Amino acid sequence: MTVPLNVPATASLLASPVVELRQYTLKPGRRETLIDIFDSQFIEGQEDAGMTIIGQFRDLDRPDMFVWLRGFGDMEVRKDALTAFYDGPVWAAHRDAANATMIDSDDVLLLKPAWPGAGFDRSGAQRDALPEHGKSSADNRLTGIVVIRIHHLRPGAKADFAGNFETDTVPILAAAGGRLLGAFITEHAENSFPRLPVRLGENVFIAVTAFDSVEAHGRHDAALAASPWWQSFQQAADTTRPTETLRLSPTSQSLLR
Repeated sequence: MTVPLNVPATASLLASPVVELRQYTLKPGRRETLIDIFDSQFIEGQEDAGMTIIGQFRDLDRPDMFVWLRGFGDMEVRKDALTAFYDGPVWAAHRDAANATMIDSDDVLLLKPAWPGAGFDRSGAQRDALPEHGKSSADNRLTGIVVIRIHHLRPGAKADFAGNFETDTVPILAAAGGRLLGAFITEHAENSFPRLPVRLGENVFIAVTAFDSVEAHGRHDAALAASPWWQSFQQAADTTRPTETLRLSPTSQSLLR
């Protein structure tokens, strides 16, 4: 069963001009506890404050990592929304339980769409019904996965990389079975809510792609590895370190799936 996404009437279907990619390192065995708290308590509270909770995920390769994305209309909206939430009653009521699951929550990239139209399209987006009382979201695992690739670029290389990715790489990804959900580059504006740090000095391009299953992603990667064009694109990229690949399983309350 699914229920329609409850979004503010003024929100654009293309979310969002400002996006945070947040990776939390958790205490061993505490991820399901945090997911249950987050999905049942924090989504509505944050969206009521003026932000969009875009996606929440279990990292398939790192059992103690929780990865999520949230979006904002602009940097001033981000400041106001975060102030309202973190000074508000929902966070006050549940922060101790949430913080008790975490080792580190400061791995945050501040992003913006890599080209016009590269943001997440929320039209038709839905969340599953919350689990019945006494059940965990772990009882409702989705088969599809979301893969985030983080390309670390040298300063000044983002425009060329994004342009080549949009015109040449997106069709290659689609032909290999991937569905591009969004593409983003670093937002270099000053952090408008310094109580929550972001990673400074980053220069990244991020591609977010959906697959029907882990096996479909494996076939996709095999097809890319066999593509001379893809190999050439990777070798020509002006990167500072190897690409990071996050294989993510959406929670039942994630819009990205």
